Formats: sequence, C-alpha cells, structure tokens
Amino acid sequence: QVQILESGGGLAQIGGSLRLSCEASVQYVLGWFRQAPGKEREFVSFISESGMTAYYTDSVKGRFTISRDRAQNTVYLQMNNLKAEDTAVYYCGVTWSILGSRSRDDYAYWGQGTQVTVSS
Repeated sequence: QVQILESGGGLAQIGGSLRLSCEASVQYVLGWFRQAPGKEREFVSFISESGMTAYYTDSVKGRFTISRDRAQNTVYLQMNNLKAEDTAVYYCGVTWSILGSRSRDDYAYWGQGTQVTVSS
C-alpha cells in the first residue's frame, strides 16, 4: 500500500511564501494538485522520478518550484509570491505514468491534503 503524507500548509500573506512537503513510500512521479472550494481538483506541478524534469501549470510558473530529495523520499513545493487565488487544499499524488501527467485521473494514490490560505 502506497502511503503519502503532506505537510507544510498554513496561513500566508499575499506575497508571502510557504513550502509544502510530500513524503511518499514510493519513488515514482509525484504531482501536486489543488482544490479550491466549489472547484475541481486542478494540476499544479509534477516532478520526474529522477527529479531532473518538472512541469508547472501556467498560473504558478516563476512562483512555485518543485523539487525532490530521493534519500528522504520527499517532494517539496516551494511557493513564493503567493496570491489569494492560490488558496486551496493541496494534494500530493503518485502516478504510474513514467512521463508524468497533468490529469488527476492518472494519479492512483493521494495524500490527505494540506490547507493553504493566502490573505491580506
């Protein structure tokens, strides 16, 4: 059974920063998605198994950085210059797709989520 544990969410001011962590029991492609109230879960970023390749949705490019520490089985999402529209529950997921995916349907396992709230 794949285990995923997210942490690092909280309250931040507009323009502030937060770092999310995702500890997984497997070394596969890991992705971050987010879900705001009343909206569907949307893709944010994913990183390859090697950590050499990363992809981002356009709205976070230049502000968010995904990275992984293979020794710690952990993927991080550094979020800078936060905006109010970044407010959501952030989920980490595992996909068996070697090339990664932007579709939540391709992710087989999810963590419990961590709340990120950005306000003025």
